[in-house]
Amino acid sequence: MTYLRACLRLMLISLYTAPLMPVQWLCLRRGWGFARWLPVLYHRGLCRLLGIRLVRRGVAVAEGPALLVANHASWLDIAVLSTLAPLSFVSRHDVAEWPVFGTLARLQRTVFVERRRARTLAQRDLLTARLAAGDRLVLFAEGTSSDGNRVLPFKSGLFAAVETPIDGSLVAVQPISIAYTHLDGMPLGRRFRHYYAWYGDMRLPPHLWHVLRQGSVRVEVQCHAPLSMAGFTSRKALAEHCRATISSGLAQALTGRRNESVAASSGDLAAAKRA
Repeated sequence: MTYLRACLRLMLISLYTAPLMPVQWLCLRRGWGFARWLPVLYHRGLCRLLGIRLVRRGVAVAEGPALLVANHASWLDIAVLSTLAPLSFVSRHDVAEWPVFGTLARLQRTVFVERRRARTLAQRDLLTARLAAGDRLVLFAEGTSSDGNRVLPFKSGLFAAVETPIDGSLVAVQPISIAYTHLDGMPLGRRFRHYYAWYGDMRLPPHLWHVLRQGSVRVEVQCHAPLSMAGFTSRKALAEHCRATISSGLAQALTGRRNESVAASSGDLAAAKRA
């Protein structure tokens, strides 16, 4: 049964994806606004095909430039976050050369960076330019993926992109927690979260096939209150605050003990835009 499920999903995803890729390419080529929203619609359908049941808490920043900072456990994180709003991702430069995935990343206007200290200033300027153009970027600040049970230390170098005001206003920074909590209605637990977490030296094709064989997975996404550099003495302090917030949200989701007050409200969003 699981083998047939995987084969059916792979076929449906292929048939779903192939015709939309040239459409997105054409939209980007012509500069049509639909190029921003097609990835959102595509990933919402993709999540359904993958058996992902999304639970959203809070609201993602909807207007103006923003840096969304999230924990990272799997390649599935990209599909999950892309359902929230028109977003582009910050990714390792080598991802651009991956078969299929690299093409999909370019079609979503991914920013490819080299995480080397010598390139920090150039990468900062690249991200700042995209933010100045009004983009909302997603940064996986751990710099790698984890086992889904914890949040690794954040690398603060790319937070430099939000230190400079744009049109007189500081850029909104929004922490987001992603948690893989249940499989077919049963808690995944620490031992089995690797069914969806992709980390370490795991090879992508076997992990992809394993995910396709599974049933329905519940993924909780919590959009925390937006912040800005205001009130923080350095980008490192801002990065550490984001990590603490995301870690708390992850722990709440995995244990079922949630504090709804930390979810972003419309007032929080407005305050972030005024910062």
